[in-house]
Amino acid sequence: MNNQQSYYETMYILRPDIAEGEVSNHIDKYNKLLEEFGGTILDSQMRGKRRLAYQIAKHREGIYVQLSHQGDGQHIFKIEKAMRLSEDVIRYMTVKQEGPLPTPRPSTKSSTQADDKENAETKVESKENEQVVSADSSTAGKDNTETKENTDS
Repeated sequence: MNNQQSYYETMYILRPDIAEGEVSNHIDKYNKLLEEFGGTILDSQMRGKRRLAYQIAKHREGIYVQLSHQGDGQHIFKIEKAMRLSEDVIRYMTVKQEGPLPTPRPSTKSSTQADDKENAETKVESKENEQVVSADSSTAGKDNTETKENTDS
């Protein structure tokens, strides 16, 4: 038996026609199952509804969920079996990752709103600077023509 904990990422796609509350129920269900089977959840993110590259079970869209976890590898078969038996999961894949563990991103909405506000302020400042630069260049052109006229006379 290998006692070393490895890092895995499981991406699964849910049917696009299920409700948002039901999606969060599925995410909680698989997170709890993973912990019951001996895995440790590092990060769980709903990536949203996206268009599929090709049609799967007559669906052209799917709700993507990414699950980062750590364990000895024995829990993978059990969690994938639960996904295979579910009618709401249309595709899943687990990949063993090499290298250092990822740092989970904070999912606070207040910080993203603050970032958006800062970006909006930066855009306003840059537009003001562009207007000043363009005004300077237009007057500079007039000054050049006046000096040429003065030198010609």
